[in-house]
Amino acid sequence: MTRASSSGDRVRVLVVEDEPLTAEAHVAYLERLDGFEVVGRARDGRETLEAVRAASAVGGTGLDLVLLDMNLPDTHGLQLCRALRAAGSTVDVVAVTAVRDAAVVRTAVSLGIVQYLIKPFTFGTFAERMGAYRAFRESLGAERGQITQSDVDSGFATLRQAPAPELAKGLSAATLEQVVAVLRRGGSPSAGEVADAAGVSRVTARRYLEHLADTGAATREPRYGTPGRPEHGYRWN
Repeated sequence: MTRASSSGDRVRVLVVEDEPLTAEAHVAYLERLDGFEVVGRARDGRETLEAVRAASAVGGTGLDLVLLDMNLPDTHGLQLCRALRAAGSTVDVVAVTAVRDAAVVRTAVSLGIVQYLIKPFTFGTFAERMGAYRAFRESLGAERGQITQSDVDSGFATLRQAPAPELAKGLSAATLEQVVAVLRRGGSPSAGEVADAAGVSRVTARRYLEHLADTGAATREPRYGTPGRPEHGYRWN
């Protein structure tokens, strides 16, 4: 696989995601980051393998990173990683998935997946992980030649650095997932509507919705034409 020739080059990324809105969100996130360039999108394993082959062919754009969902229409992400390695590809892979199974995570590590990012997440968390990955590439780039044990330790420490806490005090990841799942259905539901759909109280739903809006994962929108107290709707970004 063709690699960037210097640490100052942009990291060329293929986004692999079958849900169009999620794929668009990942592309938008990458476009907000310095040093990254989206060179393609794929919806399944077949398109991914074709894109990787095309990128590595003579005259191809080159590819540095695959942003990979684990649940694809025609294959599992782990099987796709095996197919990439069997084809001789050394492209880096970052898993971006809702899969939380410990066995999947262990296998991902054994296949050389360099980061495992669990949905849902905020742009801040995404940016932090991508920044750590890029710092890792720069610290152990091919142009460095011979490196020391200290270089190796520093590079891996950068890649595995602990992320900053994502949730405010008193919020749980499980309830956040329930609220996010409701917003992902589309529309602009109110706190009351989200509470009914998620099976939580209105007060709880509002806390999580406000958290998502404050972190940029959702957009707070005024709702007009309803009698009584004005309320807001919340739309997933």
